[in-house]
Amino acid sequence: MARVPEALCPQLIALSTANKYTDCMHETYNSRSDASRGLNNLKRLAYFAEVAETGSFTAAAERLGITKAVVSQQVARLEAAFGTTLLVRTTRSVRLTEEGRAFHERCVRILSEVHGAFDMLENKDRAPSGLLRLTAPFDYGIAVIVPALAEFQRRFPACAADLVISDRTLDQVENDIELAIRVGWLADSALRARKIGSFQQLLVASPHVASGLPQDAGPEQHASLPFVANANLRAPLDWTFTDASGEQRSVRFSSSIAISATLGVLEAVRGGMGASVLPDFVIADDLAAGRLIHLMPRWQLESGGIHAVVPATRFRPTRVSAFIDILIEQERGRQRETGIRIR
Repeated sequence: MARVPEALCPQLIALSTANKYTDCMHETYNSRSDASRGLNNLKRLAYFAEVAETGSFTAAAERLGITKAVVSQQVARLEAAFGTTLLVRTTRSVRLTEEGRAFHERCVRILSEVHGAFDMLENKDRAPSGLLRLTAPFDYGIAVIVPALAEFQRRFPACAADLVISDRTLDQVENDIELAIRVGWLADSALRARKIGSFQQLLVASPHVASGLPQDAGPEQHASLPFVANANLRAPLDWTFTDASGEQRSVRFSSSIAISATLGVLEAVRGGMGASVLPDFVIADDLAAGRLIHLMPRWQLESGGIHAVVPATRFRPTRVSAFIDILIEQERGRQRETGIRIR
């Protein structure tokens, strides 16, 4: 069962000793639909959560610093206000009903937000601290997130980090992840996401491979080059190029080799095995050093977004905001400084 943070107990006690206005709210809301808006029900929610947590009215009262009678009375009033049984009481134990279990899950989320709000006020002037748990896809995680974490810990030595590098979309609440970096196109518009940057997909090749076509060759001519396919992509051989006038040309490349890892594709392209499409954050150093050439710079492929995603039910700690700020700084710098060598 999810645990109500012990640090929240003082806030719960404060709720239980609220002013006379709060105490009379229950009388103000007489109908069932109005009852859900009463401030008293926020206190009752907290009392109920403690009983669910401890499995005992006595233990809940001790944690809250109030009497067992008050806790029992307030939980009973919560049930009466909505005509729902949340707890089954016996002389030996207290257990949750099915409705009680579902309600308790929501209560824990709400109280976590309350706890976070108090933390924000208490820590608003303090430097970030604590463990930052985050996840990022493999390529972006290696190329960008790891260097950003080095800068993060340099600036905020009281912070530690736990980075999960995975191309799977992990459940942030289930895995206790405070921040997820998503690269590409977000499928879920309901996510609490902030766009921190973007990336370009570039058709690139080694100078040796690039020398096989004339300067003014278009997408159809480049499709004749040997091609290294990224097997992780849905359609690794099919690409649509757009020029400045908006004209689009779709071509299909012929694969000379397929590799199921972007960094493996990069090594193959460096070694002259063929051309390929790679994200700019993976090939920036190779382009600047001339190891790779950007083919057809006048024709663009679809760009993608880089997003920072936080759980919808969690208050954002200052360490999360601080790391996102560093990522935004680095993304802006990366896009200014990326050198794209045009043949």
